Amino acid sequence: MDTILPIAIWAAVIAMGLALLALVVFGVRSIFYGKINLITALIVVIPVVLLGVLGLVMGDWTVAGIWTMVIMFVLAAVGLLLSGIRGLFS
Repeated sequence: MDTILPIAIWAAVIAMGLALLALVVFGVRSIFYGKINLITALIVVIPVVLLGVLGLVMGDWTVAGIWTMVIMFVLAAVGLLLSGIRGLFS
């Protein structure tokens, strides 16, 4: 049982890597074909950039991941609030 754990972890990491690669490839393809707006694609990249910046600044990637999640939750809440206020007045 102890020998299967590292294999399972590496299999999960490889599967996540392939999924992320597919997301990037098909996202770039959709941008070139004009199916999505460039601004929409850049908004999706914000958490990755935020994690990278916080990780390099803090040096601790676990704490950077937690702060990224907290900041993204706050940004999502502010976005929902502003969207609700805009919908209220229109």
